[in-house]
Amino acid sequence: MFALIPFLGWSQEDAWVYFTDKENVEDALANPISILTQTAIDRKLDDGIAIDVRDVPVNESYISTLKLEDGITVLAKSKWFNAVHVRGEFSAIEALEDLTFVASIDYANHVLNASSRVSNFYDKWEGIDQQAEFDYGNSANQAIMLNVPLLHLDDYTGEGVVVAVLDAGFPGVNSIDGFQRLRDNNDILGGYDFVDRNENVYENTTSNHGTKVLSNMGGYIEGEFVGTAPDASFYLFRTEDATSENPVEESYWVEAAERADSLGVDIINSSLGYTVYNNSSYSYTPADMNGVTAYISKGANIAAEKGILVVNSAGNSGANEWNIVGAPADAELVFSIGAVDAVGDYAWFSSVGDGNQPILKPDVVARGVSSAVIDNLNDVVFNNGTSFSAPILAGGIASLWQALPELDAEQMKDIVRQSASQYDTPDFNLGHGIPDLYDALQSTLSLNDVQNDVKINVFPNPVTTHLTINFSPQLIGESIKVINILGKEIYAFKLKSTQQRVDVSWLSSGMYFLKIESPKFTKTIKLLKQ
Repeated sequence: MFALIPFLGWSQEDAWVYFTDKENVEDALANPISILTQTAIDRKLDDGIAIDVRDVPVNESYISTLKLEDGITVLAKSKWFNAVHVRGEFSAIEALEDLTFVASIDYANHVLNASSRVSNFYDKWEGIDQQAEFDYGNSANQAIMLNVPLLHLDDYTGEGVVVAVLDAGFPGVNSIDGFQRLRDNNDILGGYDFVDRNENVYENTTSNHGTKVLSNMGGYIEGEFVGTAPDASFYLFRTEDATSENPVEESYWVEAAERADSLGVDIINSSLGYTVYNNSSYSYTPADMNGVTAYISKGANIAAEKGILVVNSAGNSGANEWNIVGAPADAELVFSIGAVDAVGDYAWFSSVGDGNQPILKPDVVARGVSSAVIDNLNDVVFNNGTSFSAPILAGGIASLWQALPELDAEQMKDIVRQSASQYDTPDFNLGHGIPDLYDALQSTLSLNDVQNDVKINVFPNPVTTHLTINFSPQLIGESIKVINILGKEIYAFKLKSTQQRVDVSWLSSGMYFLKIESPKFTKTIKLLKQ
């Protein structure tokens, strides 16, 4: 009886229904153009990303059957999870377990699950508009902080890089002057509203958040504002319903990420986060921000596994009780972005990391205090939030990626981290610090020739007692440092042969970094000790 208390006031429940199989898998994988665009196939081939069963669509006949069930509404679907998001009375959803093609059901209300699991959204982007007269340079500080203008001077402005923006709404993008440059260059490639199920992403005016976020990357007003990737190309996907908080928004997000992958995008920018919902039975707890609990975090990890660089805002909970990053910023493979002010100091609201995440969070930071943005009235205004530090950096990465197209997403994240201001001494407030994207470019170019011939790998990873290190002969005699999550060196040893076995049984369980640094080679490897 007591288990019913948390959800007595909610007649409808949300749940994810997972299917047992897919149809025509072998034929689809043998003919991938039937399930993916050529652009997506080419990107996967270039990055060595396998096309697998997760790329095969959900069996539509299963979905049709569910739609015929009494009291069931299908709201979203996911090929990666082979699942759909449904809403209905608990008894109606529970009855779906009798269908032969239903493998399992996961309720957003964790009390209803056999194992206690939780679901959530987190605090939204808070923004305070400050109307003012601006001349050229109102977006300068946030770009200069990352050394983006030097990339632009070298003609690296994001040309040829494709970004999917997953957000709440994009009113004005199809009409105001701030996006005329994108429209003239046909750099708005398309979009979809997953909330209202139509292609008009400009029509919903409940939020202009997506408009502002897009401006940080692709906005341009002569004499007033320049985004960090003014010549990148964009898909616009509305996944957030700004009028309420419900876990179906996680499902919309995953659907959009799948669409982005099928279209071959390079970067996803998501200035969204999920921790608590209107129905508290669906809400997550801080302990759930471990990168593997939230549906959206698991989906974001798959997007990264598919070769997409997923950039997500860390959240704005730094000054409240929640405090830590939310989902999907908690996911291991997501590049999570915190916020600093105009002089590079920690922003009081920026969500922080803790030992619960699988890797150090946030990854890096950018300006999020009084960030310049373009609103749907074509006015340049100032807003606060990691919602804006994330796209400022995502656009900078798009410009950098134009210069280094041979890198894959993981390599790109690595060089951005290595360029950051406190890479050697990371913490839970700023992560690795403020990146210097031009330095990342120069360092990568100078190391390319050397690193093509120098290799190092470690296994097993995670490790329990002994670690084996294989490396190129050029590294014999070089030192490796073992660094803890707070950036403190706790051990160092020299490489003596091309294969070396190291006793690490004395290390406490947790995450460490192995760093080798010489005049000819720099490499940092994450090590998990069990």
